[in-house]
Amino acid sequence: MDNPILKHVTIGNCNLYLGDCLSIMPLLGKVDAVVTDPPYGIDAAKKGHIGTSKNAPVKNYGAKDWDNKPASIDHIGAMLEISKQQIIFGGNYFHGLGPTSCWLVWDKQNTGDFADCELAWTNLPKAVRRIYWRWNGMIRKGSDIREHPTQKPLGVMEWCLTHLPDAETILDPFMGSGTTLVACAKLGRKGIGIELDPEYFEIACERVQKAYDQPDLFVEPPKKAEQGAMDL
Repeated sequence: MDNPILKHVTIGNCNLYLGDCLSIMPLLGKVDAVVTDPPYGIDAAKKGHIGTSKNAPVKNYGAKDWDNKPASIDHIGAMLEISKQQIIFGGNYFHGLGPTSCWLVWDKQNTGDFADCELAWTNLPKAVRRIYWRWNGMIRKGSDIREHPTQKPLGVMEWCLTHLPDAETILDPFMGSGTTLVACAKLGRKGIGIELDPEYFEIACERVQKAYDQPDLFVEPPKKAEQGAMDL
């Protein structure tokens, strides 16, 4: 059987894998939590750009087909199986997730043509929680450079991790440009990311390395990036 891991890079306490997450997840063993933003199946990547108004100027990311269908019930089942806790953005698009008392709501305070909020399904035993974080227009919050059409703000992903205070190892099977792992690096968590697109994988590696090169005071400086063997 061919090895599903096309590339493995270790940066500090984060391990990044290039390949299909359905094939790689069974090799990882259990993790404390999954925090991820899977494809919703809304063709966000089809045109290669986002932005349709003066308040959300167009930026071209290159047309791709990764969002032509939502994460499958097999993906959902694998994420539930591998982890104790889950925070899954776009949970309102997916089959296989049961009722929950706790949705995490990102209120974008939009001024353009996008949805006012995005919803993350969780299995956390708490009430619904909301964060206000403006992500478009001239006065958007934070200094993130957008590398991916559905990239989440770093501040939003850090906020998500605060709802998992006891989770040491976090898995993002749909890593994209690596924001979840950047949040892990900043907050001193162990991160595992899987990405199928080689271009986004390299961007994620660069962003995670940069996060460790500019650490928060309480995060121990890690070793430089190392490419691992093709096995675990």
